[in-house]
Amino acid sequence: MLDLFAPIKCLLREESVCIDNVIFRLHSRVTVLLLVVCTILVTAKQYIGEPISCMTDGTIDKDSVNAYCWIYSTFTVSRHLNGVPGQSVASAGVGQALPDDEARHHRYYQWVCFVLGLQAILFYVPRALWGVWERGTVGSLSRDLASPFLRDVWTAERKQQLVDYFTRTHLHGHNFYALRFLACELLNFLNSMGQIYLLDVFLEGQFRRYGPLVSAFALEENPYDRVDPMARLFPKMTKCTIHSFGPAGSVQTHDALCVLPLNVVNEKIFVVLWFWLVFLAAASLLAVVYRIIVFSQSWTRVYLLRGAARVLRRSKAERVVRVFHFGDWFLLQQLAENVNPLVYQELVNEIAKAFATKSFTNLA
Repeated sequence: MLDLFAPIKCLLREESVCIDNVIFRLHSRVTVLLLVVCTILVTAKQYIGEPISCMTDGTIDKDSVNAYCWIYSTFTVSRHLNGVPGQSVASAGVGQALPDDEARHHRYYQWVCFVLGLQAILFYVPRALWGVWERGTVGSLSRDLASPFLRDVWTAERKQQLVDYFTRTHLHGHNFYALRFLACELLNFLNSMGQIYLLDVFLEGQFRRYGPLVSAFALEENPYDRVDPMARLFPKMTKCTIHSFGPAGSVQTHDALCVLPLNVVNEKIFVVLWFWLVFLAAASLLAVVYRIIVFSQSWTRVYLLRGAARVLRRSKAERVVRVFHFGDWFLLQQLAENVNPLVYQELVNEIAKAFATKSFTNLA
């Protein structure tokens, strides 16, 4: 079974340069990994079995029945959802269908693997877009500076190059860089909300309340009095009607009873996805609000800069933030995740020292 998940090993590899944050990685790594695993599970017949197995009166070949019911969908009868299995009905929703009965057709199971795969791609798009926009900036500035052995890399020349980069050659030149990151974080939030809407449309309006309904059903003391929401949305047993011609050319109707083993997996997958997507949307919204506050309020950048540099006088942090635009500060914060803490502390102090000169006093 481990060989089945071999293709996803690339998603578990640690990146050499960190250019995003925890919330971003929840989207681009954890969620993509979850969706890819789910996609593999729903297509692994050797562990789940055939996705559909139908029973008829024996006058039609079983393989033909399975193929027909898989292609043209199965259905349950709404009137029999509250029946007692084994007494009034064969299973929830499976019973005699009268002309006036409401039949709920189930066609989604043919598309589950494709929808999950599409979701995985969509969740990776913001990270791929940010990788294109970032253009290796952090990696170039932090190359070899994460090592604990700094004698050969953290030289006076390298230090001066970084100080000049932030204080001379590219000062006030990173606002667009930071705004692009904000745009990708906003895209993450919109993507989370959009995925909830996509699944709700895919499951015919039943996904939006799926999580709460399953939770409420699980907490009930006597759940047998009402329909299991998982059985309603993902029935394990359904009906299928096949029409054919008899020897005399008259239309014959065959009633098939179909078992859907794959729905045992589907019902769990979509419960997990409901709670995960809601959590992800909430976390993404908080990340966007946090980013807007940090970019617009200089006092927050002072606290964050002092926290990243560990040992930094408040006056120095305020001096750096006064001169820096929010984009310059953001790139400097990105370096904190990719260089040795001693290197970062010394770099920030050198930048503050450079801003203390007369040429920067008026600029501040």
